[in-house]
Amino acid sequence: MQRLREGAKSSKVRLRGVMPSGAEAEDLACRYLVSQGLTLLTRNFSTRRGEIDLIMQDRGVIVFVEVRFRRSNSFGSPAESITARKCVRLKAAADAYLQRCKQPDLNARFDAVLLSPAVKNSSALTINWLVNILL
Repeated sequence: MQRLREGAKSSKVRLRGVMPSGAEAEDLACRYLVSQGLTLLTRNFSTRRGEIDLIMQDRGVIVFVEVRFRRSNSFGSPAESITARKCVRLKAAADAYLQRCKQPDLNARFDAVLLSPAVKNSSALTINWLVNILL
């Protein structure tokens, strides 16, 4: 994984019984970011070069969001699953999105929302929002 930058914000979400699916985790991440003041522009933007889970706007900045969910940390944390190859694909998909919007010079950043079971509470998820993850 490439070096992560800036700060992180964290929150806990109480679950109703069962761990969410990947799509439900993405919905939780989206709702969390909207509650933090971001505006959703599009979901699951896909090109042959890569895919972006959420594209949002934060005070005039386009935010490309990678959502990572793990039911357990047995095979690594959600952050560890963001590989250098994934970062290349994120950048390529972001370039395609900006070209498609005909605004390649917009200010943009890459964030990650990481969801994993809370350490001391199996009926809760921890949400970590990493801002500006790519250098």
